[in-house]
Amino acid sequence: MKTFIHASYYDFSSYQQDVYLRFDETIIDMGPMKDFVPHDEDEIIDQTGNLILPGLICGHTHIYSALARGMIIPFQPKNFQEILDQIWWKMDAELDLKMIESSAMIFGVDFMKNGVTTIIDHHASGKDIKGSLEVLKRVIVDTLGMRGAFAFETSDRFDVDACIEENMQFLTKYKNSMTQGLFGLHASSSLSDETLKKVKKVIGDAPIHIHVAESQDDENNSFEKYHKPIIHRLYDHGLLNKGSILAHAIHVNDDELKLIQESQSVVAINMSSNMNNSVGTPDLHRFIEHKIPILIGNDGISQAMTSEYLMTYFQMRHQDQTPNLFGLSDLLEIIQTTYRYASDLFGISLGRIKKGYQADLLVIPYVAPTPIDDTNAFGHLFFGLFSSFKPKDVYIAGKPKVLNYQVPQKWMKHYQASFEDALRLWQTLGVKTYAKNNL
Repeated sequence: MKTFIHASYYDFSSYQQDVYLRFDETIIDMGPMKDFVPHDEDEIIDQTGNLILPGLICGHTHIYSALARGMIIPFQPKNFQEILDQIWWKMDAELDLKMIESSAMIFGVDFMKNGVTTIIDHHASGKDIKGSLEVLKRVIVDTLGMRGAFAFETSDRFDVDACIEENMQFLTKYKNSMTQGLFGLHASSSLSDETLKKVKKVIGDAPIHIHVAESQDDENNSFEKYHKPIIHRLYDHGLLNKGSILAHAIHVNDDELKLIQESQSVVAINMSSNMNNSVGTPDLHRFIEHKIPILIGNDGISQAMTSEYLMTYFQMRHQDQTPNLFGLSDLLEIIQTTYRYASDLFGISLGRIKKGYQADLLVIPYVAPTPIDDTNAFGHLFFGLFSSFKPKDVYIAGKPKVLNYQVPQKWMKHYQASFEDALRLWQTLGVKTYAKNNL
């Protein structure tokens, strides 16, 4: 059993100074240092000068994109569909199980070093569909000890029956505090009515995880082919189960938002990716007005979340053209909503430093240079830590995963071995290859 003493903590709700925190898998006991009584079994760790936070959550990501880092490929897109055609659909079609394993090690290690302890992934690999989610789980959950929810992007680009089987096998097999499954769908534009009917026959009440109206082209495609908006199409097929994650939802109308709210689905926003792909900015004010829960993810563009917190806040204020519509309290609510969703999904309590909650904890050196309390602690994080956020130590379910900024060397050996899988993928794609000493 570990016990932090002389700690300060902030859990996006409450700030306290000079406390003790006793935990194993969950937080067992806590209180002011004046009430601390050491136990024989305590492993005492003095946290003077450090701030304790709950582990961060990524509400939507793509682990399979890891091997694209630094990849130079002929690329002259005129719209979002051409971005998919020229990069991502070429790449995901060639991914095999070994490449997926390397991708998971890269993302998992980097996520943890950036304070992310729980991820909700949206996977695609055309060469190896079956067994791909098991590989992700084996690396992210079994090896690294993170919490992960996984889904395969069912698409008419792949073997649809294999996609359906992979999703159903995984989500029916894993329902515990570390691993969960969702039913993955790529996007409306790559899903025929025949495919959606097949999915409906097997899905039951399982929530889906799907890209929705990420670009205007996706919404236009739905109108042109099916004479209805995307959300209406999913609703008509009976696929908007409670807890479904609808990623992006940039180009949706008010009728669609009403259906999202009524179905108790959630929207996962990914601001950095949206700006990078030039697809627009989700109107968070409309989501809030319709009482739609908002998760925050990163769409695989990085292995961090605090950069997304910054981007969401600044982009909304830029879009509003006024500082009076979107504030830190709005961003804080999105972060807390992401914790609530993950808590429901995994069947545990995440996101608070409170007795009974999971001991997913970050230790960050921080001595406040100005007054700090409950009312302004989030401002200290946002303007003082988020732009260069590197936890010193990371614990998941009470177990140390990052200590003094380092992960175990055996993980780094696997991490570094991913170089060969990247080269193999790049050669398949006809990308210029690089010798190790030239990188």
